[in-house]
Amino acid sequence: MAWAGTGLVWTLRGGVAQAQVMHSATHGSGTDLTFVQISDSHIGFSREPNTDVAATLQAAVDRINRVAPAFVIHTGDISHLSKDQEFDTADAILKGARAGQLFFVPGEHDVLTDNGRGYLDRYGKKTKGSGWFSFDANGVHFAGLVNVLDLKAGGLGSLGREQLDWLKSDLENLSSDTPVVLFAHVPLWTVYEEWGWGTEDGMEALSYLRRFGSATVLNGHIHQTMQKVEGNLTFHTAASTAFPQPAPGSAPSPGPMKVAPDQLRRFLGLTKVQYVRGASPLAIVDSHLDSLHPDTAGPGHDIAIDNFS
Repeated sequence: MAWAGTGLVWTLRGGVAQAQVMHSATHGSGTDLTFVQISDSHIGFSREPNTDVAATLQAAVDRINRVAPAFVIHTGDISHLSKDQEFDTADAILKGARAGQLFFVPGEHDVLTDNGRGYLDRYGKKTKGSGWFSFDANGVHFAGLVNVLDLKAGGLGSLGREQLDWLKSDLENLSSDTPVVLFAHVPLWTVYEEWGWGTEDGMEALSYLRRFGSATVLNGHIHQTMQKVEGNLTFHTAASTAFPQPAPGSAPSPGPMKVAPDQLRRFLGLTKVQYVRGASPLAIVDSHLDSLHPDTAGPGHDIAIDNFS
């Protein structure tokens, strides 16, 4: 595992995954796929350590526009209190992203009122159930899941029987060599149960991925980068664009972690994902959304982890 800010490019070609540093990534051939994940914008939050979360979301969009990915995935907590004006502000900023499309799954802060109906009316018009959906891009199958509407004891996420049955059906007709990406707000794997950083029935969802040669699981919620590999499954939890939270168990409880103003953007970021065919190990490389030029960032600004051969 690694814990830091994030900025990551993944490319997928032929079902083999490889990552590059965002600022060093190049556009590949027509068979490559590049997309960006952002998470936990918390528009409406205005306390320490970040009193201008709109500005840091805009900084993330500016970084996205250096690459112009095929699409952007937002893994929830777009807003802080589910207010219309918060969603309006987020939408206005995100419309500036040079990406083919934006996809959303809700965080618990997006569904605080009316059981998430306001979120669904805005972002979920073509989804199923409480907002889950799937789509295909360049031979990769994506499924966006909702695990924040029936939180369990301690805040653990929950998918529920209806959504699990849908996911199983959605995946069952795919060839086992189809690359699959699941994304949700709360981690589908158990990061730290004492803080509710996991999904009660997530293991069942993950069991549906065991037969695939390439399976990736993306989440937000915990406001820090963590990654691990288990067999064919690669897990990546993205940093927030708003504020960091403590490492698991390093504080009495989760919540906004105060950092010096000049250090804040070293804990914020986004994930750029690019998959390419190749024999290199899967490398997860994280770079921060700080004010330094990415090509001149000093030690500590990038973390690279070669997970498997």
